[in-house]
Amino acid sequence: METSILIAKIISVIYLSFGIGLLLYSDFYKTAIQKMLDDSIFSILGGILAIIIGFVIIQNHNFWVNNWTVLITIIGWIALIKGILLLAFPKFTTGFKPLFQSDKLYKFLAPLIIVFGLVFAYFGFYII
Repeated sequence: METSILIAKIISVIYLSFGIGLLLYSDFYKTAIQKMLDDSIFSILGGILAIIIGFVIIQNHNFWVNNWTVLITIIGWIALIKGILLLAFPKFTTGFKPLFQSDKLYKFLAPLIIVFGLVFAYFGFYII
């Protein structure tokens, strides 16, 4: 359970920071994400990082249980699969470019990411 709490704390800080940034500075993130989708080095680095993070989570937290900790396992598997897709199929991200040009997406994602951050903060910082 200590590993679950540590990972939940890390995820909560990342999600809350990103969600608040996305909510307050959506134009900045819209531009940054478009630049990242145009530059192949970000896909390569993103794929490598996603594989590392996903693999570390899965190796240390591959628990398919009936409680909140399964969310961490699912995030680990999603990260690993995403990383593999980014490296194995480098043109994978080009299909998502039109999606990330919409202002509506950022207005929808920001609160959703903040809610996920709050959920993980609750489990990481308040549930003992």
